[in-house]
Amino acid sequence: MPRENLNDLLAFLAVAREKSFTKAAAQLGVSQSALSHTIRGLETRLGVRLLTRTTRSVSPTEAGERLATAVGPHFQEIDAELASLSGLRETPTGTIRITTGVHAAETIVWPKLQPFLRAYPDIRVELNAEYALTDIAAERYDAGVRLGEQVAKDMIAVRIGPDFRMAVVASPTYFEKLAKPKAPQDLTAHNCINLRLPTYGGLYAWEFEKGQRELKVRVDGQLVFNSSPQILKAVLAGFGLGYLPEDTVTPYLQRKELVRVLEDWCAPFPGYHLYYPSRRQTSPAFGLLVEALRYKR
Repeated sequence: MPRENLNDLLAFLAVAREKSFTKAAAQLGVSQSALSHTIRGLETRLGVRLLTRTTRSVSPTEAGERLATAVGPHFQEIDAELASLSGLRETPTGTIRITTGVHAAETIVWPKLQPFLRAYPDIRVELNAEYALTDIAAERYDAGVRLGEQVAKDMIAVRIGPDFRMAVVASPTYFEKLAKPKAPQDLTAHNCINLRLPTYGGLYAWEFEKGQRELKVRVDGQLVFNSSPQILKAVLAGFGLGYLPEDTVTPYLQRKELVRVLEDWCAPFPGYHLYYPSRRQTSPAFGLLVEALRYKR
């Protein structure tokens, strides 16, 4: 295959991955018009349409999806091998991309990253904090951070944090007019502040466990947010009950700015894990990062 065809394939993969000519062009360092011309030329040579373009979005066609699935992993393996070769240098170097949840980023990953980055100034880290359960292979991340129960079985998982619990909390003023819930079912009578998950587009169901009983409760209320910090602010302002990580509300409980309920129904979750593909050729830089994040009891 001529070398220019390989470049065209890389351009197509960037657009398919980002689902945007604007983002892909910025990533590749070319103009949108040049990128669009490249894609049209590739489609002409292959004789099939690879992308469906509308005024608002870009998405792969069936042929485009098949091509991306077939050739994308090979380019990822090439990138991984090149990264491992660069790691043979005396000084660890390279860029490591990690996707993580917001809570894990703030409480686990970033505190451990700070001394690591100071110790290895030639290693770059891109940290993307979001609630979506990102496909790290498709989005070309080196690793992801999620709760242990959310890690796929075909991934290598390294624990980076202890088990933790969620907490149902509200302000003291909220309970001046309403009785405290004694069981998860009582939440239907309360104004609960919801979290919308971008991965599924739905509202997060509050999870409870007591003995052998496990419940997922769909709560309702006046407010819906897409991040925990916003929920915490609304709870402190007295707008309702929130379901939040225990460590984020502990200072407010100690100062009696919040009241906790249903504590006996909030069982521990498996702690956060760093996960990455088992076939990944790890570079020295990545290996150092794994050890820096590893949870030490």
